[in-house]
Amino acid sequence: MAPRFVPLADVAETLSISAAQAYALVRRGDLRAIQVGGRGQWRVEITELDAYIERMYAETERLSRQGVPEAEPSAAAEDA
Repeated sequence: MAPRFVPLADVAETLSISAAQAYALVRRGDLRAIQVGGRGQWRVEITELDAYIERMYAETERLSRQGVPEAEPSAAAEDA
């Protein structure tokens, strides 16, 4: 059975971003998460991560239709 919640490290890996960027998504309210445990570890429900990804697809499509230029790929992305 797949886990219902994942840590921010897994979110970062799924989105191919840094842990700090994943934390920023949560802190800005872009990605819903909860704090659990004595140390207040952040966890994201898989359904919330999926919903975030779908919102980003929709936003990208909307921007694409408006003719907004795409961001320049980073040097790291070009090396991949």
